[in-house]
Amino acid sequence: MMNKVRKSVLAAVALATALGGFAAPAFAQRDPAYAAARSAGEIGEKMDGYIGIVGAETPALRKIVNDINIKRRAVYSERAKANNATLEEYALTAGCQAISATKAGEKYQAPDGSWQTRGGGAPQRDSRCP
Repeated sequence: MMNKVRKSVLAAVALATALGGFAAPAFAQRDPAYAAARSAGEIGEKMDGYIGIVGAETPALRKIVNDINIKRRAVYSERAKANNATLEEYALTAGCQAISATKAGEKYQAPDGSWQTRGGGAPQRDSRCP
Protein backbone atom coordinates (compact mmCIF):
# COMPACT_ATOMS: atom_id res chain seq x y z
CA MET A 1 0.00 0.00 0.00
CA MET A 2 2.82 2.40 0.88
CA ASN A 3 4.47 1.87 -2.52
CA LYS A 4 1.16 2.65 -4.25
CA VAL A 5 0.80 5.88 -2.25
CA ARG A 6 4.43 6.81 -2.86
CA LYS A 7 4.06 6.19 -6.61
CA SER A 8 0.91 8.32 -6.65
CA VAL A 9 2.69 11.14 -4.82
CA LEU A 10 5.70 10.90 -7.12
CA ALA A 11 3.42 10.99 -10.16
CA ALA A 12 1.67 14.10 -8.84
CA VAL A 13 4.96 15.86 -8.14
CA ALA A 14 6.34 14.81 -11.53
CA LEU A 15 3.23 16.16 -13.25
CA ALA A 16 3.48 19.44 -11.36
CA THR A 17 7.17 19.67 -12.29
CA ALA A 18 6.36 19.02 -15.95
CA LEU A 19 3.80 21.81 -15.83
CA GLY A 20 6.39 24.39 -14.84
CA GLY A 21 7.73 23.24 -11.51
CA PHE A 22 5.96 22.29 -8.38
CA ALA A 23 4.12 25.29 -7.03
CA ALA A 24 6.19 25.97 -3.94
CA PRO A 25 9.31 27.27 -5.70
CA ALA A 26 7.13 29.25 -8.11
CA PHE A 27 6.13 31.50 -5.20
CA ALA A 28 9.75 32.06 -4.32
CA GLN A 29 10.92 32.75 -7.85
CA ARG A 30 8.90 35.96 -7.82
CA ASP A 31 10.81 37.29 -4.80
CA PRO A 32 14.16 38.93 -5.64
CA ALA A 33 15.23 38.67 -1.98
CA TYR A 34 14.75 34.89 -2.13
CA ALA A 35 16.75 34.64 -5.36
CA ALA A 36 19.56 36.72 -3.89
CA ALA A 37 19.69 34.67 -0.68
CA ARG A 38 19.63 31.42 -2.64
CA SER A 39 22.47 32.49 -4.98
CA ALA A 40 24.49 33.74 -2.00
CA GLY A 41 24.15 30.32 -0.34
CA GLU A 42 22.31 31.77 2.65
CA ILE A 43 19.31 29.46 2.21
CA GLY A 44 18.91 26.03 0.68
CA GLU A 45 16.54 23.18 -0.02
CA LYS A 46 15.90 20.75 2.82
CA MET A 47 15.06 17.07 2.51
CA ASP A 48 11.69 17.65 4.14
CA GLY A 49 10.46 19.81 1.24
CA TYR A 50 11.02 23.16 2.90
CA ILE A 51 13.84 25.69 2.74
CA GLY A 52 16.24 26.41 5.56
CA ILE A 53 18.80 28.97 6.59
CA VAL A 54 22.29 27.67 5.92
CA GLY A 55 24.46 30.02 7.99
CA ALA A 56 23.81 32.90 10.33
CA GLU A 57 20.15 33.76 10.72
CA THR A 58 18.98 37.32 10.21
CA PRO A 59 15.46 38.68 10.61
CA ALA A 60 15.27 39.23 6.83
CA LEU A 61 16.27 35.61 6.08
CA ARG A 62 13.86 34.26 8.71
CA LYS A 63 11.02 36.28 7.11
CA ILE A 64 11.81 34.92 3.62
CA VAL A 65 12.05 31.34 4.86
CA ASN A 66 8.90 31.51 6.97
CA ASP A 67 6.87 33.09 4.18
CA ILE A 68 7.90 30.52 1.58
CA ASN A 69 7.57 27.55 3.92
CA ILE A 70 4.04 28.59 4.92
CA LYS A 71 3.09 28.73 1.24
CA ARG A 72 4.76 25.40 0.53
CA ARG A 73 2.95 23.72 3.41
CA ALA A 74 -0.40 24.95 2.10
CA VAL A 75 0.32 23.59 -1.38
CA TYR A 76 1.67 20.29 -0.03
CA SER A 77 -1.37 19.85 2.21
CA GLU A 78 -3.79 20.43 -0.65
CA ARG A 79 -1.95 18.15 -3.04
CA ALA A 80 -1.40 15.44 -0.44
CA LYS A 81 -5.16 15.26 0.18
CA ALA A 82 -5.84 15.11 -3.56
CA ASN A 83 -3.40 12.21 -3.89
CA ASN A 84 -4.40 10.26 -0.76
CA ALA A 85 -0.99 10.83 0.79
CA THR A 86 0.15 12.30 4.05
CA LEU A 87 1.55 15.80 4.18
CA GLU A 88 4.94 14.37 5.16
CA GLU A 89 5.00 11.92 2.22
CA TYR A 90 4.16 14.66 -0.24
CA ALA A 91 6.64 17.12 1.29
CA LEU A 92 9.45 14.54 1.25
CA THR A 93 8.81 13.75 -2.40
CA ALA A 94 8.71 17.47 -3.21
CA GLY A 95 11.96 17.90 -1.26
CA CYS A 96 13.60 15.15 -3.33
CA GLN A 97 12.48 16.93 -6.50
CA ALA A 98 13.60 20.36 -5.24
CA ILE A 99 17.05 19.06 -4.30
CA SER A 100 17.36 17.33 -7.67
CA ALA A 101 16.46 20.64 -9.34
CA THR A 102 19.17 22.64 -7.56
CA LYS A 103 21.85 24.09 -9.79
CA ALA A 104 25.62 24.04 -9.32
CA GLY A 105 26.59 26.38 -6.51
CA GLU A 106 23.25 26.18 -4.68
CA LYS A 107 22.91 24.74 -1.18
CA TYR A 108 20.92 21.66 -0.24
CA GLN A 109 20.59 19.39 2.76
CA ALA A 110 22.32 16.02 2.42
CA PRO A 111 20.86 12.82 3.89
CA ASP A 112 23.12 13.18 6.95
CA GLY A 113 21.56 16.61 7.64
CA SER A 114 24.63 18.62 6.62
CA TRP A 115 24.46 21.49 4.17
CA GLN A 116 26.18 20.79 0.87
CA THR A 117 26.93 22.91 -2.16
CA ARG A 118 25.72 21.34 -5.39
CA GLY A 119 28.56 20.57 -7.74
CA GLY A 120 28.41 19.56 -11.37
CA GLY A 121 27.12 16.06 -10.59
CA ALA A 122 23.94 14.83 -8.98
CA PRO A 123 23.24 15.84 -5.37
CA GLN A 124 23.33 13.26 -2.58
CA ARG A 125 19.91 11.58 -2.37
CA ASP A 126 17.97 10.43 0.63
CA SER A 127 17.26 6.69 0.50
CA ARG A 128 13.54 7.48 0.92
CA CYS A 129 13.45 9.45 -2.33
CA PRO A 130 11.39 7.75 -5.01
